[in-house]
Amino acid sequence: MIEGKRQVLLALALVTFLSCTACSAGEPVVSGIAPERPSGMSNKRGEGMKIRLDVEGTQLTATLDDNATTRDFVSLLPLTLTLKDYGETEKISYLSRKLSVEGAPSGSDPSVGDITYYAPWGNLALFYKDFGYSDGLIRLGKIDSGVESLNRPGPLRVTIELVEK
Repeated sequence: MIEGKRQVLLALALVTFLSCTACSAGEPVVSGIAPERPSGMSNKRGEGMKIRLDVEGTQLTATLDDNATTRDFVSLLPLTLTLKDYGETEKISYLSRKLSVEGAPSGSDPSVGDITYYAPWGNLALFYKDFGYSDGLIRLGKIDSGVESLNRPGPLRVTIELVEK
């Protein structure tokens, strides 16, 4: 009887281990087919696609994270938005529609240069100063350099586009 229980427990442990190993890339796999992602989107964290932000003539680049919300954001590009200051910490603009939050964490702790999506309001937020943890805030990526160009008073016009490789 004890030997039978031991075999069942070992079998369950093996199934659990194999399930976790199959999901280690961060994307679910159904029937051996990984979900499609936009051209240029990497499977590896830290090697996401690049976007260009033209902030009133100043060119910035950013590296995007690989998640469902970011992929939905990329589907809206190219975009031209007016960014307005919010709390002397970030520049925000509402998007034309809400983005997918599938698999997103419950919130995040943004730092300087983070590009985020605030799900409760449906707005893009680019942080030029550090801020604390916020429920509903999803990181999309990070500005590579030049984030100080966002730290100016008043609204800023920005065009965001995918960088062609």
